[in-house]
Amino acid sequence: MAKDIKGFILLAVFLLTSTYFSYAAPDGKALFQANCAACHNPIKDATGPALKGADSRVPSKEWLYKWVKNSAAVIASGDKYANEIYNKYNKTAMTGFANLKDDEIDAIIKYANDYAPPTAAAPAGGAAGAPAPSDNTLLYTILTIVLLISILILTQVNKVLSRAANVKAGLPSPRDVPFFRNKVVIAVIATMIIVSFGVWLTNASEFGRQKNYMPKQPIYYSHKVHAGINQINCLYCHAGAEKSRHAMIPSTNVCMNCHKQINEYTGAATHPLTTLEGKSIDGTAEIKKLYEYAGWDPAKKDYIRNAKGEIKATPVEWVKIHNLPDHVYFNHSLHVVSGKVACQRCHGNIEQMDEVFQFADLSMGWCINCHRNTNVQFADNNYYSIFQKYHDEIKSGKRQDVKVSDIGGLECQRCHY
Repeated sequence: MAKDIKGFILLAVFLLTSTYFSYAAPDGKALFQANCAACHNPIKDATGPALKGADSRVPSKEWLYKWVKNSAAVIASGDKYANEIYNKYNKTAMTGFANLKDDEIDAIIKYANDYAPPTAAAPAGGAAGAPAPSDNTLLYTILTIVLLISILILTQVNKVLSRAANVKAGLPSPRDVPFFRNKVVIAVIATMIIVSFGVWLTNASEFGRQKNYMPKQPIYYSHKVHAGINQINCLYCHAGAEKSRHAMIPSTNVCMNCHKQINEYTGAATHPLTTLEGKSIDGTAEIKKLYEYAGWDPAKKDYIRNAKGEIKATPVEWVKIHNLPDHVYFNHSLHVVSGKVACQRCHGNIEQMDEVFQFADLSMGWCINCHRNTNVQFADNNYYSIFQKYHDEIKSGKRQDVKVSDIGGLECQRCHY
């Protein structure tokens, strides 16, 4: 009887595990946000094309799998459609995602095809004819609880039958060990506590990382208005991004190059400014705040000076959003100039943000995965001319591409010193 109960318990555990994994289909939304959102939008062209309907535009589904996993190889093969995309988007090669499985790529495309832009809240009850979203979490929870209760009941029945059989046979029955003194129970609970603490430590505490951090700034500055609508190049304000380790925060003098002439916000009709909470922002009032920091008199169109002729200006105390630990070395110029990495890869679609937030978690795992999956831009890049071996292997066809990890991108001392 005891063996039968143990077999039932093992069968129940197997059924629960197989049920979970059978329903754990790839999450298209999560995969899109983790791998694609930096360069793609489901319904609009961004750094790359809109993904909605991509499966119907490409030659075949197999072609799509090859493109996602290694676009450089498809381009190098002379494929006409691949080269059309490559040329259309300024010869910016798509990062290869060799880690993605075919069903995960299908899940991403399905998410993009099903994506609908956010709209105003629907009336109570939902839109007419719209199917209600299905969520079977409650059902699976109830089934799990029922199975666990069944296991408990059958265990107790087994104990009663064992005692009755022992009494009938004249055999002694061992005393039950109290639940709280059972070694197996104590080991299971201790393991669960340790695992739960580990999950909390790595996820809840996040080791100081602050994904989605969006602090309130002293001046409401819209990147969407400047970099998006008005197409101001990132490097105009962040000149250090291609010359220095730090991208640099522009001084008020850089802002005043334009705002000596632009003293009011005239785009409220087409793009009203609002905070994340929905509070309306007066763009002209924010420009006046800039004048106060810069020491500029818009009426006289000149700087305000003291008796010594010094401009009465104070720096804008911007709140830093993207922070790395002190023991981490990161060089913007190495990535922007040598690596040809687009700003959106790390900062998200910055040209669509009114209020900037931290797009990526900037964890070590996030950086390492990028180094593992990102192709080095070898073509016409003098920085990598010293890797003659890889150049020769590419020309001879022995190698299709070179990852950052191939040139020491996973070595500890590259980022930690």
